[in-house]
Amino acid sequence: MAEVSMRIGELAERTGVSVRALRYYEEQGLLTAQRSGSGQRHYEGNAIGRVRLIQQLYAAGISSAAILEMLPCVVTGVAAPQVMDKLVGHRSSVVKQIEELQETLLQLDNVIANATEAYATGKPCPPA
Repeated sequence: MAEVSMRIGELAERTGVSVRALRYYEEQGLLTAQRSGSGQRHYEGNAIGRVRLIQQLYAAGISSAAILEMLPCVVTGVAAPQVMDKLVGHRSSVVKQIEELQETLLQLDNVIANATEAYATGKPCPPA
């Protein structure tokens, strides 16, 4: 049985996402809440996982419109071919971002090593 008593503040606290962001997710159709008689939002327990997924997809540079298109696939496990194509395309983009970040990390490690040596020896860092 799904938990239905989680209010927006609790969901924000449990996911580390601001209340404002959760409201935005609702405006975009990414998240739904039931309303109490007094208008308070109440979320099911699965909202935590959904918010975390939305955050991960945003972090990967995926737009809210694309996320909205993907979410039914996540919920039902059924995807149209065009959604699959977009998912694969977004995955390729994430892989490229990871590769670029790995290269940046290698460069940063080199700068740190040179700076550490320069600090220890008093000699200036070699030119890049």
